[in-house]
Amino acid sequence: MSKKVVAYFYNPDVGNFHYGPGHPMKPHRLSVIHSLVLNYGLYKKMQIYRPYRASAHDMCRFHSDEYIEFLQRVTPQNLQGFTKYLSHFNVGDDCPVFEGLFDFCSMYTGASLEGAMKLNNGCCDIAINWSGGLHHAKKFEASGFCYVNDIVIGILELLKYHARVLYIDIDVHHGDGVQEAFYLTDRVMTVSFHKYGNYFFPGTGDMYEVGAESGRYYSVNVPLKEGIDDNSYLSVFKPVISSVMEFYRPTAIVLQCGADSLANDRLGCFSLSTKGHGECVKFVRDLGVPLLTVGGGGYTLRNVARCWTYETSLLVDENISNELPYTEYLEYFAPDFTLHPDVVTRQENANSKQYLEAITKQVYDNLKMCQHSPSVQMQDIPDDAFPSLLDGSHEPEPDPDTRLPTAEEDRRIEPDNEFYDGEKDQDKSEPGDS
Repeated sequence: MSKKVVAYFYNPDVGNFHYGPGHPMKPHRLSVIHSLVLNYGLYKKMQIYRPYRASAHDMCRFHSDEYIEFLQRVTPQNLQGFTKYLSHFNVGDDCPVFEGLFDFCSMYTGASLEGAMKLNNGCCDIAINWSGGLHHAKKFEASGFCYVNDIVIGILELLKYHARVLYIDIDVHHGDGVQEAFYLTDRVMTVSFHKYGNYFFPGTGDMYEVGAESGRYYSVNVPLKEGIDDNSYLSVFKPVISSVMEFYRPTAIVLQCGADSLANDRLGCFSLSTKGHGECVKFVRDLGVPLLTVGGGGYTLRNVARCWTYETSLLVDENISNELPYTEYLEYFAPDFTLHPDVVTRQENANSKQYLEAITKQVYDNLKMCQHSPSVQMQDIPDDAFPSLLDGSHEPEPDPDTRLPTAEEDRRIEPDNEFYDGEKDQDKSEPGDS
């Protein structure tokens, strides 16, 4: 199998935002992941891009004008003047107003949008944006630490070129914002595997939420109970995704890799290991369909960093050592300093084999009600969100007498035969060496 071209989007400033003291969402995790990606040498296997920053206009392709205008204008300093809007837009404790809020939204949304465009234009097979995946944001309001729904905006871009887009969500929380956005259409099938019941946030995602009107049976929900482990999870994930592929035949996939489904997450209650979580990513990668991979939840920083670094290695198809490389964040990973620490579960697996089989069968029965791979009438393809980024016309010709510009350096992928990383690089074997 030939190696896939992987585009990786990262803005060096995205990890510097702070939701506030005690808040579980820590954008700093993105800096830690990027540092591991660099120190494992994975960057040599990908095209690295400083992503486009989404404009208010881009965000209004899904969100309401007044909501996006509010996000642009509100700051911690002028908050008093916006009191009446805070509850209206659900901004407060879970979704606080913090310094640089709109910039943060612009960075993570722009990366998903540019990833979708590069996939549309065949510039890569897989696009990675770990800063994205904020799946709870709604058309008119923030929700669950999410302000702008970069996934919906990325999918809308993919729909310009793709008749059918499949959305898969392995966050511990239900992907409610994405499901709601596409609930009435068969152009997008949403499939979410999540904890459901006992008032667990966001309270949606019952198996019987199947879509409506043209979208009936195109929303697939797999409600799970606490404590699910790798074997149980994969026993549902693989057959469900295989059935979805058989019935829906998408031409592009968006995979939300929320890492709060890992064992011992601060807000989660599942018992997946990084290897089990990664097995889902590998399974989707091997489907061979253009893939936009985004982050999402994940509130135990060291585990999120391990998980998404490991999944980056799977997406570029490189084996990496279980021993973490030295980085400025190494102390975060004490005491074991490994990529795959032993999973010590605090929770019993409440998902019986019978329960999981019953859900899988119910999903299969619902899928049989779908029209096989619904088609779309021929129509003109709308313009790309920002066409100049692809043809390079926004960039001046580089000066041949100066060093390569950084953007150009970032795009270079190192061929496999470029460097020898082993201990004996350039060493001649001595007589008597075996």
